[in-house]
Amino acid sequence: MTSPSDETEEKKDQVSEVIETVEEAKPVTPRRRRAPRAQSDDEKGEDKSILRPRLLDMYRSDIIPAMMNEFNLENNMRVPRLQKVVLNIGLGEALTNGRAMEAATRDLTVISGQKPITTRARKSIANFKLREGNPIGTAVTLRGSRMYHFMDRLINTALPRIRDFRGLPRRGFDGRGNFSLGIREQLIFPEIDYNDIDKIRGLQVTIATTANDDNEAIRLLEMFGMPFIRQA
Repeated sequence: MTSPSDETEEKKDQVSEVIETVEEAKPVTPRRRRAPRAQSDDEKGEDKSILRPRLLDMYRSDIIPAMMNEFNLENNMRVPRLQKVVLNIGLGEALTNGRAMEAATRDLTVISGQKPITTRARKSIANFKLREGNPIGTAVTLRGSRMYHFMDRLINTALPRIRDFRGLPRRGFDGRGNFSLGIREQLIFPEIDYNDIDKIRGLQVTIATTANDDNEAIRLLEMFGMPFIRQA
């Protein structure tokens, strides 16, 4: 004959088994994954293998607060920033010299650190013996870290090597915050070896910003160190 204590223990065991069965039957609720953080325009297309640009740190720590104060901007997202830099070499000689395109592409690759594309004629021009689709140049677009590294080398290394350089003219702005600069010799870039080039060529540099007008764009580039000619 069983004692009351044994019956109590048996009931406890039964209750424990029921609880375990109920817990096993509960559906497992998956953990909600946190949405990835939205990337800024500076981070988009940024190569993680490239060292952090010095100008980008300067923009975030010094330029943004200064421009917010100078232009009375309440939101730091309204501060203009660099959007992209386009390097372009026009090659009319490519119609008669097949090696010119190869040499220009090599020079632009060394200068930018990125492989350029070949630009082609959009229409035929009989006077220039040009047919639609003929290669007439090479171009490369820089964004993210490569853009800031190029701007650093352009401002602090390449431009000071121009002979009799007295500053950049302000007429290169287009009225919408973008600046174009013509360079006569690719030799001002220290990456180019004089013994490795076939001839001296010029190139065009276009700096696109998100500024609303030229005044904001000029001030932005000046804070980066762009040496503009002072107005009288």
